[in-house]
Amino acid sequence: MKKFLTNKSTFSNYMTYAGVVIAFIILTIMGEAGGLSSTMKGQLVPVCAYVVMALSLNLTVGVMGELSLGHAGFMSVGAFSGAVVASALQQAIPSDGIRLVIAMVVGAILAGLVGIVIGVPVLRLRGDYLAIVTLAFGEIIKSIVTNLYIGIDAKGLHFSFLNPLEGLEAGGRMIMNGPMGIPGNTKISTFTAGFILIIITLMIIFNLVNSRSGRAIMALRDNRIAAESVGINATKYKMMGFVTSAALAGAAGTLFGMSQNAIIASKFDFNTSILVLVFVVLGGLGRMWGSIIAAAALTILPELLREFSEYRMLIYAIVLILVMLITNNPGLKNLFGKLIPRRKGAAENE
Repeated sequence: MKKFLTNKSTFSNYMTYAGVVIAFIILTIMGEAGGLSSTMKGQLVPVCAYVVMALSLNLTVGVMGELSLGHAGFMSVGAFSGAVVASALQQAIPSDGIRLVIAMVVGAILAGLVGIVIGVPVLRLRGDYLAIVTLAFGEIIKSIVTNLYIGIDAKGLHFSFLNPLEGLEAGGRMIMNGPMGIPGNTKISTFTAGFILIIITLMIIFNLVNSRSGRAIMALRDNRIAAESVGINATKYKMMGFVTSAALAGAAGTLFGMSQNAIIASKFDFNTSILVLVFVVLGGLGRMWGSIIAAAALTILPELLREFSEYRMLIYAIVLILVMLITNNPGLKNLFGKLIPRRKGAAENE
């Protein structure tokens, strides 16, 4: 027990798990007791999706030390591919839970494959160049999704790019309709599914960070030349972290997409990537519990300020600036550093 308490990394990880579980139990009880408004209930699944997005981007930015501005592109791949799979399996698999699991797995796999395609050229770059190229890839993915048409009939799925689909058999229907996206989406995401996805995401990230591969990734972040001099393969380990981050973002995209009545590409634009990056920076680079709190708070805050419709975004911006100033105050950082255990290897440039 003493050894467990002195291991700050393990203690912090278990405290993060405990915090997520406690929050889930409290919110579930409040929801069943009528303590949450319909608006807040509707925000629970998007909050879970954004928490997973923040955690996955923190793996890239905080643990790997690489700035990515196209993370919303992976989210869109997961959202659209997951929605297509769930819609195509609606007749064959009537269970919403099973279809959601299959959709999230497919969304994660496809986003991971896109991450491989993007990671091969991108991870050879550094600094501002990497950020610009990831931003470009995010916009490319958005353009591809905007011009993609998918329909289904008795013969199966039909795909078309740039031109609308024609010649679907009787009883066939369009699933994805180009710029209109997926207008008639069936919502099957649940708060419980979001909670489970957060726990799985934390398990994947914590196990990766505390593994030999995770130590190699952080060594490359701290000093690439020194790490490569002792035989660490930079391409291999950076690709491992980047693809894992992309796959988790794809699963989050599926969860988010299946909570919406309509899915359009504009929901996953550059602004979404910046929003998720704000979650990571505000919560602290390398601090997963910080990303969870920041993502949840900043997703709910605009809804809480909705009654101040004329000034809510102004208030939101002021609160964001104040929190940034407070969290970057050296005196307060030292105070919280003493109160809250930090994980070894967390980035120094928070």
